[in-house]
Amino acid sequence: MMSPIYLTLTISILISLCSSNLFVCGTEWKPTWSTGAAEEAEAVAAIPCSGHGRAYLDGLVLNGHEPVCECNPCYSGSDCSNFSSHCAANAGDGDPYFLEPFWMRHAASSAVLVSGWHRMGYTYSDGSYISQLLVDHIKKLHEIVGNAVTDGRYIVFGGGSTQLFNAAVYAFSPNNNHSSSLNPAKVVATAPHFPVYRTQTELFNSRDYRYEGDTSLWKNNTDNNGTTFIEFVTSPNNPDGKLTKAVLEGPNVKTINDRAYYWPHFTPLPSPADDDLTTFTISKLTGHAGTRFGWAIIKDKGVYEKMLTYLELNTVGISREAQLRALKLLNVILEEGDRKEIFQFGYSTMRDRWSRLKQIISKSKRFSLQKLSPQYCTFFKRVRDPSPAYAWLKCEREEDKNCYEILKAAGINGHEGSMYSDDDRYVRLSLIRSQDDFDILINKFTVLVAKD
Repeated sequence: MMSPIYLTLTISILISLCSSNLFVCGTEWKPTWSTGAAEEAEAVAAIPCSGHGRAYLDGLVLNGHEPVCECNPCYSGSDCSNFSSHCAANAGDGDPYFLEPFWMRHAASSAVLVSGWHRMGYTYSDGSYISQLLVDHIKKLHEIVGNAVTDGRYIVFGGGSTQLFNAAVYAFSPNNNHSSSLNPAKVVATAPHFPVYRTQTELFNSRDYRYEGDTSLWKNNTDNNGTTFIEFVTSPNNPDGKLTKAVLEGPNVKTINDRAYYWPHFTPLPSPADDDLTTFTISKLTGHAGTRFGWAIIKDKGVYEKMLTYLELNTVGISREAQLRALKLLNVILEEGDRKEIFQFGYSTMRDRWSRLKQIISKSKRFSLQKLSPQYCTFFKRVRDPSPAYAWLKCEREEDKNCYEILKAAGINGHEGSMYSDDDRYVRLSLIRSQDDFDILINKFTVLVAKD
């Protein structure tokens, strides 16, 4: 028979184990260590900020403990309730807040709560820096959407598309070749194009590759001395939203296909992309630009291995927290209803915004927008109207040589055409920001066109 002292000790141990953070007793599991974190997150998310801002767990705090509202542009005050009508419309930045309402509707299924000891090591259990489960989710998503071929391809992760761009340039360049400095690869793109292709290539200033301007300069000269040409192709294009193809041809031409916007909410999908190397980013898929997560789909094993080497030496892979969040977000897309919800929401929002802006600009002879036509989309299985991420606006008057300054004077901030290696008669206007930002943009243009 067990003595009273041992019986008491045994009961005490069992009670201790059952009440600890790591054990479950009985048939019902109850949260312990996660409760406080969950309550804190919900309390901050519940702060209304008058609907014109957000409070964040990692944001500023008042009096050491009260989260402060971070207001949308043109709104101010402790609860973001003060609107300034004299404030300029922010149509320059590409923050994809237009998808924020979708994720607020899916608050429970998209939430992630991470333990303090979550994946503290450098690698996963298989020794890699890449979550195989996330790779499987990405392949499944592309198969359902029908925007990229992944069978028999390799996938690497990067810090958004941005890191992958230079990893791809590195992989395509004649690196590890001592004579490469005598004949570096020529990096080119067709204007108008995303400025990072030029600025990033120039920043790294490598002996293996150099930025050499527009593809038009080299269209009939790609066989020159065996020089490698690396062409960036964005489809749909940033800034004008048009579906594009590579310009250069030949055995020495390598193509990096940036398909950040090749999703049903921004463009019709005529067929799955079947490229040698394609990059995607979660920022334009789910709207989570701050997560800094992107992936490349690669056909050639040698190129894949060179990109892995670059990414390992550059950042030792992508953070486990970023991969976990990406996994959770993709899981929501793949598990919700008919798997079309986010794309239907995104497309409806962007189509309506484009339609509203186009209607206003059509009343003016001073301004014009890029020409986009309805096209058949294999995802929606019907002809769909245009829904570009950006408006590529042109000032038509001969005297309006700097369209950016014309719009700035009217309280509209965009990006100059020269930023995209084009004429300053053009301005890129972001349509993917918050509803507040878009409404202010529309109001400013309504006034400007009325004056015209």
